[in-house]
Amino acid sequence: MRHIISILMENEAGALSRVAGLFSARGYNIESLTVAPTEDPSLSRMTLVTRGSDEIIEQITKQLNKLIDVVKLIDLTEGPHIEREMMLVKVKAATPELRDEIMRLTGIFRGHVVDVTPTTFTIEMTGEGDKLDAFLRALTVSDILETVRSGVSGIARGEKRLSL
Repeated sequence: MRHIISILMENEAGALSRVAGLFSARGYNIESLTVAPTEDPSLSRMTLVTRGSDEIIEQITKQLNKLIDVVKLIDLTEGPHIEREMMLVKVKAATPELRDEIMRLTGIFRGHVVDVTPTTFTIEMTGEGDKLDAFLRALTVSDILETVRSGVSGIARGEKRLSL
């Protein structure tokens, strides 16, 4: 099962490396990883996506909690949460017909064209991973020149929060 683990950790050199090393040493895969400082510059928030049984996820969270850099963590998938991912995709747009079709699809998926050249469009899209995947499937594969995805960012809904 897919899990989104949100970690509040010390914002210092080597903290990310220790988390990645923990996963690597135990043979666990990180599907997605985002890290940035929080409103408190001494802390960073790491959001990672991994897959595993409940027992494996429990083992991962126990091991993460043992790391000195980890202040607190929650598994967002245990409750209601909001998750988003950002994607930039560069596509061929050499003909007027192709440009019109790309604009139509971009509008349907509520994306934004952020760069235009005589032969390409770069589209920005934000949403859940399934939405981004659906947009890519709707495009002709040969028209996709490059794709960049941010990885999942997530936050608990309502009053629940990850803080000290």
